[in-house]
Amino acid sequence: MATITAGDFRNGKTFEMDGKIMQVVEFQHVKPGKGAAFVRTKMRNIVTGAVTETSFNPTAKFEEAFVERKDMSYSYNDGDLYYFMDQETFDMVPLGAELLGDAFRFVTENTVCKVLSYKGNVFGLECPNFMDLEVTETEPGLAGNTATNTLKPATVETGAEVKVPLFINIGDKITIDTRTGEYLSRCK
Repeated sequence: MATITAGDFRNGKTFEMDGKIMQVVEFQHVKPGKGAAFVRTKMRNIVTGAVTETSFNPTAKFEEAFVERKDMSYSYNDGDLYYFMDQETFDMVPLGAELLGDAFRFVTENTVCKVLSYKGNVFGLECPNFMDLEVTETEPGLAGNTATNTLKPATVETGAEVKVPLFINIGDKITIDTRTGEYLSRCK
């Protein structure tokens, strides 16, 4: 296994610490006027999701954890289980609702997501950053009402609610940033 130091930390980097797999959420190299430099790190336990903040000596060594990211397409859900199909073997992999994350509310059937696992244990899901979805419910748009900073609620085909500009109507396809849940544009 490769060894990394706290000085090598970057957002998204995964490493093993005290038998747990941690992912760097945020890091900051701090060089105080007096004393030694250190790396202030906000990290998430990839299995439990717990976020902790710790400071490390930049020379502290850790085993790098290699997380497998496998493309799988979302097929269907059955109660609290969501089934994803492996693109190569066509095996169905069930994931519990607690592993899906907030962005999953914008995912439609047959969308390819990245299933994250470490040593064969699935711990999370990466959804596409942008999804084009059809608006299924919203107040009607008014002709000439093109105020750009006024938003109204709209429901998209997955059932998620987003805020959209006043000119968006039912049946319009819109692009959503799944990381923030924000409307980006109307699809052509």
